[in-house]
Amino acid sequence: MKKWTKLRLKDQNRVINQTAKALTNYLYSVGPIPEYMMRNQVSNKEKQEFKKFTADRVAGLLYLYFSKDSKRINDIVNRYSQNEEYEIFPELEGYIER
Repeated sequence: MKKWTKLRLKDQNRVINQTAKALTNYLYSVGPIPEYMMRNQVSNKEKQEFKKFTADRVAGLLYLYFSKDSKRINDIVNRYSQNEEYEIFPELEGYIER
């Protein structure tokens, strides 16, 4: 029987942690999230809690991705898939070599 479990990894990979924090800062830097937080007067402590929660989830996904655990990634996709009515436009930043 398959049981849905959450796992906290104690063996921290520094590169994954740094990447997760950077990606979280990227997600929270522009767009509706900072506007929402400012409009609703979210405290600095609450902002840090949101960012920590997001970074923990991103780090978990990065661990699965780098360990090539596509089965667990597919489980997450299947569990959280919803038929949302909006189109996705990937947004990228960063340097590219020419």
